[in-house]
Amino acid sequence: MASTKEISRRIKSVSSTKKITKAMEMVAASKMRKAIEAALKTRTYANLSWELVLRLAKMADGNLEISHPLLAPRSEIKKVAIVLITSNRGMCGAYNTAIINKAKELIKQHDTETDFILVGKKGGTLYNQDYKVAAEFDKSDLLNNSKEVFPIINLVISEYLSYKYDKVFVAYTDFVNPAKQIPRVKQLLPLEFKDVDSSNNLENTDYTFEPNPAEVLDVLIPRLLEIQLLQAFLEANASEHSSRMTAMHQATEAASDMESELTLFYNKARQASITSEIAEISAGANALAE
Repeated sequence: MASTKEISRRIKSVSSTKKITKAMEMVAASKMRKAIEAALKTRTYANLSWELVLRLAKMADGNLEISHPLLAPRSEIKKVAIVLITSNRGMCGAYNTAIINKAKELIKQHDTETDFILVGKKGGTLYNQDYKVAAEFDKSDLLNNSKEVFPIINLVISEYLSYKYDKVFVAYTDFVNPAKQIPRVKQLLPLEFKDVDSSNNLENTDYTFEPNPAEVLDVLIPRLLEIQLLQAFLEANASEHSSRMTAMHQATEAASDMESELTLFYNKARQASITSEIAEISAGANALAE
């Protein structure tokens, strides 16, 4: 059994670790509440705007009058891009591993040349895995406005229109609740309408474009894509802070269990030491008495 001094040092070390993980849990919980609030505020708007995009794609199918380069699918898929949203720091369980693996599954499905556009520092692990990274962007822990999305969506649209990429996806973690986050991949370009609910009778919907369809779509579609990417950022932030809070809570509980176990070992070692000393004293006293 280890000495009481060694066990005492380990108890102090575990106790210090528990204080750190508890503090990190509280910070993550505070950020999580703000991130969840931001994600929920815009989720309905983002979903409805995506439905509008899909309706436009549905209308543009075979309709030359309202056709748009961002609505037209490519006949051959030579190269794709994935906007991968990860965290800047670790200590968030399997959050980053799950979304990176989800992106890798997409690569296997398409079996074509793929570029990554990284958002968040933890995506940098792909550099060591022989994946090609075309660009890298910073990510804030709490997104306050959409300016952070502008350069990314501008890059994606320009590269798609220049035929560098034939498909563009965004890989992010969708927030369900603080205990559940789901890695997802959404296709941004070209816009697909295969999942549109036919009960909405979209093919019979009649829209009036002023001044003309080309000018309206040139402004509207990039804006709607920007909203989708912004919502992906917000969902990812809420998921990240939820994962970190859960991971730090589990670490704090593990530290408490370890501290209790070490305290028990310390008490046993101390009792054994006292018993040994009493036995030595008794033996010495008996020897003198003889």
